[in-house]
Amino acid sequence: MPPRKSRPTLKDLATRLGISESAASFALNGRPGVSEQTRQRVLNLAKELQWAPHHAARTLSGIVTSMTVGFVLTRDVREFGMESFYLRLLTGAQAVLSDRGYALLFQMTHSVDEELAVLRRWSEERRVEGVIISDLRRGDRRPAHLRELGLPAVLAGGPDPKRLLPCVKVDDGVVIRLLVEHLRETGHRRVAYVSGPADLLHVHRRTAAFWQAAAGLLAEPAVVGTDYSDEQGAAATRRLIGADARPDAVIFDNEVLAVAGVRALRAAGLSVPADISVVSCEDSAICTALTPSLTAVQRDPIVFGEAVARKLLRLVHDEPEPAGEAQQPTIAIRESTRAR
Repeated sequence: MPPRKSRPTLKDLATRLGISESAASFALNGRPGVSEQTRQRVLNLAKELQWAPHHAARTLSGIVTSMTVGFVLTRDVREFGMESFYLRLLTGAQAVLSDRGYALLFQMTHSVDEELAVLRRWSEERRVEGVIISDLRRGDRRPAHLRELGLPAVLAGGPDPKRLLPCVKVDDGVVIRLLVEHLRETGHRRVAYVSGPADLLHVHRRTAAFWQAAAGLLAEPAVVGTDYSDEQGAAATRRLIGADARPDAVIFDNEVLAVAGVRALRAAGLSVPADISVVSCEDSAICTALTPSLTAVQRDPIVFGEAVARKLLRLVHDEPEPAGEAQQPTIAIRESTRAR
């Protein structure tokens, strides 16, 4: 049997490139102190040689790390399977983490209490070096809990009202204002909003932005909350069209609710967009596959997930935060809206 091929070491990379081992280490771990050109040379060679960190050597040198990042999400499993946002966010985060040799440990829970228990267990067992959290709620205990545990954490979304956690911010007000302005410009005057659960902070911010942006329309705007299930999306739509002043446009908090709303409108004998225009706060392939295609706010969840993972790794490694701008949402105008 031929001898097993030895794995390349950090010294091998440094020798091949004519740089110090420290410089190679800085480049591989994304730390400052090397030029971007050197960083790319090291990364390219590491990929070519299939280099990976030697965990036994790290342990012997006293550096014991899990090389794992955790993400706990409190959601109904059925809703998670239908909504593509978090699947794409995870794809983006995993791409960044794997480039740095990190794994992603993902777990779903049924309640915030269960999520808190998972975070504490991970911290006590040193299962993860940092965590991603999402869906911040009013009076949320997770930020303070994570500070108490001393576990590095980044909020996907935000901001955190108490500023206990760093975040990759999403401007939920802009999302709503883009849609309301589009509907106003196309002559709609009776606009309703089908939102997610009211205890979620991003839903609270979107609702506040909706009331403000919809002020001055001909009819009093309406807001109906749901749990993000398609059943409640359909029920909310039936409630709106059964009102005395039926809306001429409905904003749905995501594409799952929007699709359920279109189905309920058709069942009631109404046409989209001839009778009622429909728009979604979240875009996905579903929005373009549906007939009519759905007008929606476009943001790239993969890019968002990449930004979240990079921010968490900088926090874990105590690296400086570069200047940067948040991803700006835009609106994709499709067949589900028409001028009145």
